[in-house]
Amino acid sequence: MVEALAVFDIGKTNIKLTLVDDDGRELVVRRRANVIRHDGLYPHHDVTAIESWLLATLKELAQQANITAIVPITHGATAALVDALDLVLPIVDYEQGLPDAALAQQYEALRAPFGQTCSPLLGQGLNLGRQLHWLQQRYPDAFGRARHLLMYPQYWAWRLCGVAAAEVSSLGCHTDLWQPAQADYSTLVSTCGWLPLMPPLRAAWDVLGNLQPHLAAATGLSPACRILCGAHDSNASLLRYLKATREGPRTVLSTGTWVIAAALDGRAEHLQEQSDMLCNVNVLGQPVSCMRFMGGREFAELAGSPTQVCDIADLQMLIDQHSMALPSFADCGGPFAGKVGRLLGPLPASAAQRYAMATLYCVLMTEYCLELLDVQTPVVVEGSFTANPYFAPLLASLAGTPAVYCSSDNSGTTAGGWLLHHWQENERSAQLTLPAVATPLPLRGWQAYRQQWRILIEELSEAGIASASIPVTIA
Repeated sequence: MVEALAVFDIGKTNIKLTLVDDDGRELVVRRRANVIRHDGLYPHHDVTAIESWLLATLKELAQQANITAIVPITHGATAALVDALDLVLPIVDYEQGLPDAALAQQYEALRAPFGQTCSPLLGQGLNLGRQLHWLQQRYPDAFGRARHLLMYPQYWAWRLCGVAAAEVSSLGCHTDLWQPAQADYSTLVSTCGWLPLMPPLRAAWDVLGNLQPHLAAATGLSPACRILCGAHDSNASLLRYLKATREGPRTVLSTGTWVIAAALDGRAEHLQEQSDMLCNVNVLGQPVSCMRFMGGREFAELAGSPTQVCDIADLQMLIDQHSMALPSFADCGGPFAGKVGRLLGPLPASAAQRYAMATLYCVLMTEYCLELLDVQTPVVVEGSFTANPYFAPLLASLAGTPAVYCSSDNSGTTAGGWLLHHWQENERSAQLTLPAVATPLPLRGWQAYRQQWRILIEELSEAGIASASIPVTIA
């Protein structure tokens, strides 16, 4: 029976469990939706259902491979408060509003400045510190019973092996909890008394322990199955490029629910807090300048359901008739957070045209983010947008954009999990397939369309019109 690593990847929209062999090849992939529960104290992650699915899927896959290790990779802005055995409070969904204006003002007075954390002030629960402060004030008795504060990947590692740990890539993901330049907790952590809850810092590739015996018995896995500390998902997509230093710095475009442009050139002087620009922290503890928008969510809103891939004629028609979408079609994050999404020109007349509209919009938003981030190195597209046949070619065809590459797989997080498992083996990164250069798609009028879109969003930005709702839904 072949030996395999299990990469447990929790995205904001979907959850995957992937078996990867020793050479980095995906053997089996299982998926399920990531469903938020709206009962109980507040909207929260259904970790009971996720764990049941995980154990059942591991039991199934144990019949096909000898699973020797599990590495958890998850989205950011999420953490668990636990006692010795279980959660003391449900895990907050960061898209909920945390309703309490007085607590919001109190938190904003407490949080460390942007210059210390490179973490912008965000709405809803996107700043993890805001969630923690809200929980501490609203549920002080339960909060007081917590023994550990675990970032989301490390919560799953703890559930699997019983060892509590902290890790920098999740701590440094717009949490307000971390100082990237100092590689230490921010003043907010000590001010709020959270430092005793922080477990020891471990590297993302560290083996924390073995699978707990009762879980080994339930799944059929060996009790010697190793559990890695794990990492933040967008940072997992960076790993192959952190290893491939011989090729020089790159900009990695991690695409999924969020589209995150991460520049590996080490520059941070151009970051603007009001534009949702920030420093994430990679698994080595180094600051990574980033800019993002909720591209996958906005693409789904614009493309509608069912989704039908367009052809070049659909893209050309929308450009010719000046049909375009102006931000924003998600209700959190990004440089136009809170702005009302609008459609201009003739509306898309088919599912394929809706897909074309969503593609044009996401390409233009991405290029806007790359320009504000002052990207000067080649761009590598990772994640779900690699499956879109026009995204990378259209991005590559815009004047002034650096060379664009497209990963050969649609899950940089899976490759990242595999690399963590083999982190000490320097030659392993060479086994990963190098991304291919995207051939530009020079559609007629594309540059002029882009210029018109830019003029309109600059007017939108200056107008400062905001709304908490998204009035445009394309059926």
